[in-house]
Amino acid sequence: MKAMITGAAGFIGTALTKYCSEAGCPVLGFDIREPSSDWTGNAFELCDVRNATRLTELISRFRPDRIFHLAAQSYPTVSLLQPRETIDVNVVGTVNLYECLRAENLSPVVVTACSSAEYGPVASVDLPVRETHPLRPLHPYGVSKVGQDLLVAQYFINYAIPSIRIRIFNTTGPGKIGDVCSDLTMRAAEIELGMRPPSLAVGNLTSRRALIDVRDMVRALWLAPERCEPGEVYNVGGTQIYSVQELIEIIRNRVSTDFQVEQDPALIRACDEPVIAGDVSKFQMCSGWAAEIELFHTVEDMLDWWRRQFRSGSAPVTRQSGAEARCA
Repeated sequence: MKAMITGAAGFIGTALTKYCSEAGCPVLGFDIREPSSDWTGNAFELCDVRNATRLTELISRFRPDRIFHLAAQSYPTVSLLQPRETIDVNVVGTVNLYECLRAENLSPVVVTACSSAEYGPVASVDLPVRETHPLRPLHPYGVSKVGQDLLVAQYFINYAIPSIRIRIFNTTGPGKIGDVCSDLTMRAAEIELGMRPPSLAVGNLTSRRALIDVRDMVRALWLAPERCEPGEVYNVGGTQIYSVQELIEIIRNRVSTDFQVEQDPALIRACDEPVIAGDVSKFQMCSGWAAEIELFHTVEDMLDWWRRQFRSGSAPVTRQSGAEARCA
């Protein structure tokens, strides 16, 4: 069995490539940028999913049995600034992938990374949100993911390409850049190392998210083509919901330097779902999967990761441009 991973140099892509390789599955990963030193796949190629010619060349040569389609412009804030690029990468890139499969007469199992952002704001009575809930996204990123989601469904209906849609909820872990867990653990590590004053800048303290460790997420993605029903859509995410304030207290208990919390208006997003949490029972029933890693353990690993980055002088740039965010 051979697996192709689009967006393989991104956060989830890197972790999934490692998982597949350790399971003995040959992997061809591609992305618009070179992978980091953490990448452990068998083969890597530079490719933008918007380049249909290059995409067809790679698919024709590798002929995968499974495709994990992760390539995306995946930042809501970037999508507000660059809506055209977001739609182009996420929607047109998905069309290119499926049209290449049709041109080569191939039908691998395709697992597509859709998003919880498709739901938009959900009333408390409807939480955790089920797959049947109306899709009312708040930003161009969410709209692009709705488009991708429905395109994948129609390629299954019209062309029988076996496809599984996974609506991914908030996923974090060591190496993550640009989410609230990453930003807060980064700043806490800087405070601990004396790199900034003991003041933790935060945005909205009341936002609540069901968080899942990336290592649990890639186990779910790996199981999906074996145990899920082609043509179906599944929520995958954490089952415990945390406010930003609760996350801060978990961090505070795991650093050696105390700090005060200061709200920074610049960190408050103009459009932000107050609570994001998904009902994952449909996926659990078909796969037998369950999240195993507690948030405190994830936070400890993220703090250790940031400490290593700062001590070695190799901490990544935390502000993502549109190009850098495409395949996260």
